[in-house]
Amino acid sequence: MKESNAGVSDSVIRKVLLSYFYVAIWIFLSFSVIVYNKYILDPKMYNWPFPISLTIIHMGFCSFLAFVAIHIFRFVELPSSMTGDLYVSSVLPIGALYSLSLWFSNSAYMYLSVSFIQMLKALMPVTVYSIGIMFKKETFKSSIILNMLSISFGVAIAAYGEARFNVTGVSLQLAAVVFEATRLVLIQILLTSKGISLNPITSLYYVAPCCLAFLLVPWGIVELPRLRSAENFQPDFVIFGTNSFCAFALNLAVFLLVGKTSALTMNVAGVVKDWLLIAFSWSVIRDMITPLNLFGYGIAFLGVAYYNHIKLQALRAKETQKKAQQQDEETGALLDGEKKISNQV
Repeated sequence: MKESNAGVSDSVIRKVLLSYFYVAIWIFLSFSVIVYNKYILDPKMYNWPFPISLTIIHMGFCSFLAFVAIHIFRFVELPSSMTGDLYVSSVLPIGALYSLSLWFSNSAYMYLSVSFIQMLKALMPVTVYSIGIMFKKETFKSSIILNMLSISFGVAIAAYGEARFNVTGVSLQLAAVVFEATRLVLIQILLTSKGISLNPITSLYYVAPCCLAFLLVPWGIVELPRLRSAENFQPDFVIFGTNSFCAFALNLAVFLLVGKTSALTMNVAGVVKDWLLIAFSWSVIRDMITPLNLFGYGIAFLGVAYYNHIKLQALRAKETQKKAQQQDEETGALLDGEKKISNQV
């Protein structure tokens, strides 16, 4: 008996340690991509202010590796349910929103500090919930609305206390949040509701080429003329190569984290990552963070934490209801079997 209990406890400990390991990998890669993008795009650092070009490089690199992973190494299989009509009606709108989200969020790094960008990203649950109500994917609840208002209030205080507030940067980041939130809601409407589940490799396989194609138009208008005039610039292939690889690895880490734990775990880990980025931005990059910044973000952080708590409670209630329903079905099946046997006798 003791040996079996020891075996169970060892198994539980191993699972917990693996979960922490997956969380650590995701935080490290997400942290690295954000800081790396800031380093490349910031005029005071590497000084390559071409966010559309950087996003195109990422999407091209991810498209290539996703193609290799699927068609050469055959790590995953493509879903048979993905047809040409479904791709046009579902994947293209998602790809268009994703390209805009990446373009605007990368552009914000040229104007805002890493720490302030993370504070603005706290508005994501508010935006997702609001757009979910518009598309009738979420129900209006006064308690949740009050929570969303508290998050918005906290972000507003943090913005008011920002020492290097830039209207262009804030507008770009808020637009990126809106596009990303709309994309997440449309994934539920256009893909999940139809029973189509894409892991990050198949998502990149379908979405990355689409993003690249959408970005070519603004790239040709906005950045190509400037790139032609920047003849003296010699790109460092080590920097751009490792940056692109980190972006691809981050998508794999998302698959690993969500697949082995849950999406809620990633949300909670995201809160930890945001605080680490704020601390790094202040201590290493030397970004100015005011007490009002921290106070406002603290309010927003509590709101996001409470929102995650509500989602966790709802998830647990749903799982409990599902288990109870399965038990009722099994009990009903046993009773039906016993009735058939008694009738035969």
